[in-house]
Amino acid sequence: MTKDITMMNWSQLLHTGRNGEQAKDNDNFRREPYIIDSDRISFSAPFRRLANKTQVHPLHDHDHIHHRLIHSVETASVGRSLGMGIGQWLEDEGHIAAGERHTIAGMIQAACLAHDIGNPPFGHSGESAIGAWFAEKFETSASLFTDLSDHLKPEFIDFEGNAQGFRIISRLEMYRNDGGIRLSHGVLGAFTKYPVTADIQIKEKADGNSYCGLKKFGVFHSEADHFHDIADILGLIPEGAATHRWYRRHPLVFLVEAADDICYNIVDLEDAYTSGDLSFEEVDTKLQSLFRKTKITSPADTSPQGLAEHIAHMRALAIGNAVGACIEAFKTHFGAIMSGTFTSGLVEESANAREFSAIKKLANDQLFTAPRKTKLEVSGRATIHNVLNGITPVFTALQAKNWNADKIGAYETQLARAVELDLRDVTDSYSALHAMADYTSGMTDRYAVKISRMLAGI
Repeated sequence: MTKDITMMNWSQLLHTGRNGEQAKDNDNFRREPYIIDSDRISFSAPFRRLANKTQVHPLHDHDHIHHRLIHSVETASVGRSLGMGIGQWLEDEGHIAAGERHTIAGMIQAACLAHDIGNPPFGHSGESAIGAWFAEKFETSASLFTDLSDHLKPEFIDFEGNAQGFRIISRLEMYRNDGGIRLSHGVLGAFTKYPVTADIQIKEKADGNSYCGLKKFGVFHSEADHFHDIADILGLIPEGAATHRWYRRHPLVFLVEAADDICYNIVDLEDAYTSGDLSFEEVDTKLQSLFRKTKITSPADTSPQGLAEHIAHMRALAIGNAVGACIEAFKTHFGAIMSGTFTSGLVEESANAREFSAIKKLANDQLFTAPRKTKLEVSGRATIHNVLNGITPVFTALQAKNWNADKIGAYETQLARAVELDLRDVTDSYSALHAMADYTSGMTDRYAVKISRMLAGI
């Protein structure tokens, strides 16, 4: 007997009810829910801090090199284009009501704006640095770390910006412990690239499950029950027993992911030319490889400004071509996406798959190992470890005083005040370690350096 195929439905997937809020959020001049979502993200402090967080090149002094905030804005623009294309097709095919293409595009745009909001300083090397620090501490005999249950340790050892992002937008920022930024449920679903906690993700991977939504984890245990409620509202397809629950991805996740993939692959090339890590010829060739039409002639203006303008033109054409290719890939795999059985990425399944693979290989071989980047990543790791080591005495003192911040010593009180530690909600080792991760991952690159130097007495 064949198993019945469950299909997600758009009436639930596009749910516009707000996280943690009753149906009262009405504007006098009626903004659409997805516009409110984008506005709330754009005005939030964690989003603003992305302006001083590494995209690829740490602490670069060239003003035209991308940082996380510009990357997020550009990803949102590409996501909106993907959403309009897919939304129009869904309307034409009768899958959604007339006008809902705008909701599709708006939800993707909002989710794209927030997609990197949980990333720590110094890019992905910052995630590794935080995880390595916790892994080392779990090997010590300090009770602050040994008190933690084993099933909770992986979310610190493999610290994940995606899970931190969900924690920020659904809990910490704006309405703390009461819905966070209070985004629409549909946007939260589109944001959650990995709808699983760390312990379950590890077990599923060990059992041979290769589903794309299990590549990493995207929800901490502190927010797991809350995410389950959101997933049920959206009608995401559940897997596993009640005590081992994870979910198939929201269909819009694939479009958010594609927007991110398109932007960082293509724009990293442009940045590599700007920074001098790749030559004009290398970048021009790779960008033009994404075209299926007549080759663009070399620029007549070979001045530095003329070459930069040519690369910018190629970047724009490459993005436009990639958007169309990913829209076609979504259409081709629509049935599998809606049943939760699609387990690849739209870029990887698009007509440009081979070309994007070559771009990723070039980036891995030459950009991510560039001497300046490597040296600053080593420095960034030391900076993050200095910060975490420096603030640990506050949390050790809190534990000793049964988590009563009013009873810790004078120095620890002074230290917490000096670095502006947020000690609200710290009631046990688990919440203490998350408070440490919240603080450190929320830093900008330059602020992390500043606090590290202060804690070191420099």
